[in-house]
Amino acid sequence: MTAVLESGNIWQQAATNLNQSTTAEILQLLEKYQMLPALIKEVVLDQAIAPISCTPEEEKLAWEKLAQHHQITSDDALQRWLEQNNLSAEQFKAIAIRQFKIEKFKHQTWGNDLESYYSQRKPQLDRVVYSLIRTNNIGIAQEIYFRLQAGEQSFAELAREYSQGPEAQTNGLIGPVELQTIHPALARMLATSQPKQLLPPTQLENWIVIVRLEKLLVTQLDNSLRQRLLNERFHSWLQAQMTAPNQQIQQLEKATVKI
Repeated sequence: MTAVLESGNIWQQAATNLNQSTTAEILQLLEKYQMLPALIKEVVLDQAIAPISCTPEEEKLAWEKLAQHHQITSDDALQRWLEQNNLSAEQFKAIAIRQFKIEKFKHQTWGNDLESYYSQRKPQLDRVVYSLIRTNNIGIAQEIYFRLQAGEQSFAELAREYSQGPEAQTNGLIGPVELQTIHPALARMLATSQPKQLLPPTQLENWIVIVRLEKLLVTQLDNSLRQRLLNERFHSWLQAQMTAPNQQIQQLEKATVKI
């Protein structure tokens, strides 16, 4: 049976191979093992946070936040976690500070523009609760609509009886869901409706739908949403940086030269 290499020998051999390789060969290895996107991301981030510094108080806070994230509540727990993850205390501190700097970079770059960005995103972030009946038969759709208008049956009864989607199992009721998560045409219909307004049968792709807005839940710019929008801006920027061909090459060359 072939002997299995110890992990230390594997890393030693890998390091030797990398030291003997050219930049082009290293790039080929990274591409082969599908590690290029991860490397590009980390190099982009390192360059972005390079000018950012942390005070001793911020470094302490960074340490505490990372420990809290991993549910580390004592020195013994920290030591066990470090051993399990093959890290030193210095490496743990470096990871904590780097993550803190990334968050600081986000706030410095986009923090003052969140209100404007929120105004742009708000129509998609508002949530709705609505009732829906869908069918592929226009005659049935019209009959259902007339019954609803006349008050002969409730929306829930007709949805259970006629709707051909999963909403039939919930009395036709859907939500609350963000407007951005539903079909754009349906989102526009709901966004311009008044609560309890019954909309006439409408063609929506392969379905005829009857819709009634039950409730509009207007989003508020609280701390949770601020962080979400901040992350959106950050990830959009990061994706753009990673897909710039010339910048990719320069960053990778710099990164691999240092290996």
